[in-house]
Amino acid sequence: MRLLVFFLAIGLAAQTRLSVEQLRGFLKSSVELHQPDKTVAAYLKKTKLTNRLSPRQFEDFIAMGVGPMTVEVLRDLMMATKELPAATPVGAPKPAPVFIPPPEAEEQKRVIAEARSYAMGYSKGLPDFLCMQVTRRYIDPSGLGFFGQLDVINARLSYFDQKEDYKVVSVNGRNVDTPMQRLGGATSSGEFGSMMRQLFEPDTMARFEWLRWATLRGKRNHVFQYYVAQPNSHWTINYQDKQQVTPGYRGLVFVERDTLTVTRLTLDADIPADFPVQEAQTILDYDMTDINGKGFMLPLKAEVRMREGKHLVKNEVEFRMYRKFGTDSTITFDTPDPLPETATKETVPVKP
Repeated sequence: MRLLVFFLAIGLAAQTRLSVEQLRGFLKSSVELHQPDKTVAAYLKKTKLTNRLSPRQFEDFIAMGVGPMTVEVLRDLMMATKELPAATPVGAPKPAPVFIPPPEAEEQKRVIAEARSYAMGYSKGLPDFLCMQVTRRYIDPSGLGFFGQLDVINARLSYFDQKEDYKVVSVNGRNVDTPMQRLGGATSSGEFGSMMRQLFEPDTMARFEWLRWATLRGKRNHVFQYYVAQPNSHWTINYQDKQQVTPGYRGLVFVERDTLTVTRLTLDADIPADFPVQEAQTILDYDMTDINGKGFMLPLKAEVRMREGKHLVKNEVEFRMYRKFGTDSTITFDTPDPLPETATKETVPVKP
């Protein structure tokens, strides 16, 4: 799998939307990190709250130790949100996770062996298809994890003869005819099998350790943590077509208990200190998808995060409207609403 990175020095055109609880987290981080009062206030001036900031919450935020310029912006936010609804009250406490014994060591080995066999044959088992790839790109120049949306890219993705081909159709609703690599910013490829295959290839020599159980999209999953040493890695980051690195990496792999198919991969790269990109993480989810009346486990969503200095970027990539490849296959490229949070949210394990 390959990441292509061009960090963009661009101001945010759209306002950042935060809940009051997210605002609380932002202010807490800014105080702990000793962010300049002017910087915090400038960021908040571009922020729109999604619920009411009450006088009590306003006083609590002042008590955190924010600067006078930030106080003035918070006062403006309090006045601007007087007519908005209050935050939804926190419901009943979530049930405590149920302890479920881990599988025996031999069963853990069998699960990894079956997952490896599945991964190595994954691409060959896919049909030729078309789908819509929706990439929502976000940037955060503050480095505090509060992102503003940069753009939305719709692309026609065709998978034919085990090869991916991308054609950008629109950017922010405007029709374009531009190769993906010319858009600038951060892009990724390899979601259709190569990330999974590279992890499980014998020469990668990944080390797997059973970690816990998880419930993902209603299914019980084994969760293994893994480690790939740098000499065995095939995963690359390309920075502005000038520098490239192939780091070691680590992460989690989710394997559905009943089908022994891979449902989620995460990756956290161990990047050399002298490389411009200091952090790179990926989460890739697979889900069962119908194509021409037959079910296939296909990419659902990928999230990629990177950091250069304080500059953060995040790409949320969704794969929608799968169709069988053919001359009569059509896709409407109107941007769909984002997938609901429940589509990728892990839930508390319960007794089978």
